[in-house]
Amino acid sequence: MVKIMYVDDDVSYLNLVKMFLTRQGFDVVALSVSLDTMDTLKEQNDIDLVILDAMMPDINGFELCRSIKDEFNIPILMLTALRDVDNEVFGIDNGADEYIAKLFKHEVFVSRINALLRRWKNQDKKVLLDAGLILDEVQCKAIIDDFEAILTKKEITLLKYLVLNKNKVLQREALLNNIWGWDYYGDPRTIDTHIKSLRAKLGEFGKNIVTIRGVGYSYKGTDK
Repeated sequence: MVKIMYVDDDVSYLNLVKMFLTRQGFDVVALSVSLDTMDTLKEQNDIDLVILDAMMPDINGFELCRSIKDEFNIPILMLTALRDVDNEVFGIDNGADEYIAKLFKHEVFVSRINALLRRWKNQDKKVLLDAGLILDEVQCKAIIDDFEAILTKKEITLLKYLVLNKNKVLQREALLNNIWGWDYYGDPRTIDTHIKSLRAKLGEFGKNIVTIRGVGYSYKGTDK
């Protein structure tokens, strides 16, 4: 069963859409507080699609969309009362995969959801990056032989970059620029935090990510 998370501070509309989607055969997680979204996504790693309202008091849908895309590889549909073209473009530019105005026709809404899910499912899923390592970027998984590790989007992007630069010494600054972007102004030690998390999730395979003291990190690959 397809599992959908729907976030909207308008509780009456939230319940109405949840009821409709449930009748259509979807499993729906409904949230009325946008601040709960990221934690819920981390707790429930089987969400197939996120539907966001644009205008919410805690975190608006556009900002929330960016945050989700930074951490998770998951399709997002913006559902909003903002019907003008500028807001639609703004939504797409901020990572939304689909955008539909409220007061929609039910059959159109379901059709858009199914079309988005089909597009997402048909993406290339698995890439063999190194002997013994397959990355599934759609499901955010690292597959090592019979072992699977569930990663965040940032973790899988970081791992991919390390592997593609196998045996190269990569400075923290280079990793920040290539993974987080040139305009990142956060703590550069976020790299260390993500590397620590990667190693923990990858188990024995994580030992292939080597610390170069005072410089950064290097991926040494496998012996297969």
